Amino acid sequence: MPRNVEIKARIESIDSVFPKAAALADQGPVEISQDDTFFACENGRLKLRAFSPEKGELIFYHRADRIGPKECFYVVSPTSSPDTLRNALLLAYGQAGRVRKQRTLFLAGRTRIHLDRVEGLGEFIELEVVLAEGESAATGEAVARELMQELGIRPDQLIENAYVDLLALKTTG
Repeated sequence: MPRNVEIKARIESIDSVFPKAAALADQGPVEISQDDTFFACENGRLKLRAFSPEKGELIFYHRADRIGPKECFYVVSPTSSPDTLRNALLLAYGQAGRVRKQRTLFLAGRTRIHLDRVEGLGEFIELEVVLAEGESAATGEAVARELMQELGIRPDQLIENAYVDLLALKTTG
């Protein structure tokens, strides 16, 4: 199963981080609109990511909700009919939440740098260090920590929860 090491942090502004991410990147920026619908799932998280009416991905993932770099296991299945798939999954499992965001993607070696404007939450940075088969999570954590330093991300900016959790806390809190 594919794995990566992730961190997520709240930032004051994408504009302040953008030049640093661009300087580190081999590829990008790529602008991506994402509409993520989360479904009830006991074994991890299940979401349908729609990019357009004709393109989406069903994504299952499992990771700990804790601050700092953390290992994530995931499976991605492309779909050419995200709206129909969303309706079927809503009927079967119910909606656990919905997150809409505008993402700027950079690739720096094997790391995906996401600069996210999340509707209702603000601006964030997410790093995903892709791990090779059999590679230790500690190796990915070291890469993530190095990139955090280069991007000026402080430990007190890190968040443990997914965007869907933050939105739920916002509506209940």
